[in-house]
This record gives sequence, C-alpha cells and structure tokens, in this order.
Amino acid sequence: QVQLVESGGGLVQAGGSLRLSCAASGRTFSSYAMGWFRQAPGKEREFLAAISNRGFRTYYADSVKGRFTISRDNAKNTVYLQMNSLKPEDTAVYYCVADLALESIVTGTVTYWGQGTQVTVSS
Repeated sequence: QVQLVESGGGLVQAGGSLRLSCAASGRTFSSYAMGWFRQAPGKEREFLAAISNRGFRTYYADSVKGRFTISRDNAKNTVYLQMNSLKPEDTAVYYCVADLALESIVTGTVTYWGQGTQVTVSS
C-alpha cells in the first residue's frame, strides 16, 4: 500500500513557476515508478510526466515537454514536478501517482493516486 500526499499548488500568474511535491508513505518508495496527471474542469485526466523508480528514465506529454520537469529524491520518499512558463490552460487539479510498472503510468492504468492539489494560473 502506498499513500501519496501532494503539496505546492496555488495561484500563480501566467509565465510564472510552481514546484509540486508528492510525499509517499512506505519503505519501498524506490521500487515504484512515479508520475503526475492533471484534470481540468470538464476534461479527462491527462498524463503529464513519469519517472522510473531510480530516476534514470523520464517521459513527458507533448503539452508540457520543455516546460515541466519531473524528479525524485528516494532518500526523502518524494517526487517533484517543476512547472515553468505556466499558462492559463495549465489550470487543473494535479495528481501524483505511483505504480510498480513505469509503463502503467504512461498508459494511465495506475495503481495509486494522491488526493490532488489545485493549480490556478491567472492571465
């Protein structure tokens, strides 16, 4: 069982930056691939980024490639999403996810989800 708690969301102006954090419970964090999704009002959940259990591989959605960076610190059981050059269309609830298989995150068939954190980008 993995519990995920996101933090770092908030209100930011267009062009600004935010860093989301996700703290995971358990002693097996380094066994799990991690990722981030988001869901905007009236839209389906969207895959954003994924990182392998040791951080050697990363994947990004085209919509955020070059603006968002996923990273992890296995000593702190934490995964991060650095978001730069934010746009109003980035406004959404952002979810941290975990799965033993990196491919499951990329394809959206994820085992564990956090509660989400709201990110609002004003124009």
